[in-house]
Amino acid sequence: MGDKMKVARYSLHMWEEPCISGDKGSGTIFFVGCNLKCIYCQNYKLIDNDNIGREISIEDFSNICLELQRKGAYNINIVTGTHFIPHIRDGIVKSRENGLSIPIVYNTSSYENVDALKELDGLVDIYLPDLKYYDDDIAIKYSMCNNYFEYATKAIDEMYRQVGKFKIKNGIMSKGMIVRHLMLPGHLEDSKKIIKYLYDKYKDNIYISIMNQYTPVNKTKYDNLNHKVDDKDYDELINYALDIGVKNAFIQEGETQSESFIPDFNIFNAT
Repeated sequence: MGDKMKVARYSLHMWEEPCISGDKGSGTIFFVGCNLKCIYCQNYKLIDNDNIGREISIEDFSNICLELQRKGAYNINIVTGTHFIPHIRDGIVKSRENGLSIPIVYNTSSYENVDALKELDGLVDIYLPDLKYYDDDIAIKYSMCNNYFEYATKAIDEMYRQVGKFKIKNGIMSKGMIVRHLMLPGHLEDSKKIIKYLYDKYKDNIYISIMNQYTPVNKTKYDNLNHKVDDKDYDELINYALDIGVKNAFIQEGETQSESFIPDFNIFNAT
């Protein structure tokens, strides 16, 4: 990436967890680029740095945030902004100075540097991190990253240090953390280890979002990734979470495994 922020889309997004999107939407800003190389990524178009998105300034970022606030967004949702943290930090400060009053959500793969996250301390209200893999062999195989679990868990711990136990009023989260886990086909046991780790570590102070929406958008050399998640495996994972005591969780029902849930990144302003 270059030395300027690059954004593919900003819009009122209805498909986050209910306490993030509510009935009006989350003010989502999708950044171009990513520090992972997940072979199954449903937002793979965002990696095409040349043909997607637009470079924006700090002032542009502030104007986007204020526009989304005017349109009724419950929050500003920064998606995959890891590689632009210095710009995002300055943009949030500028937005607050210009009248932004809604919470900031930081939406991330969690393959983060803790020192970089500390730059956001006091600026981010809600963290929405993934915890993708427990087994590093799977992380290397599918996302080409070393020591994912080590880096991700340290990052998530820093995020929790910053925001603490969640606060929800009238069904909308104003502060806290939701850790997402996207279940992958054929990896039930790895998913169980992740749920257990999160509950043992944070108990009822966070929400866990247990997702079955894996959608095969590109054929891979791993046959299991060319199929949707087995309903029986997903049900077993939910039952496991209940058995170990998880109370605060989001689960998915119905047909969520569809490309219709993937945003169109060919348009800059979708509000």
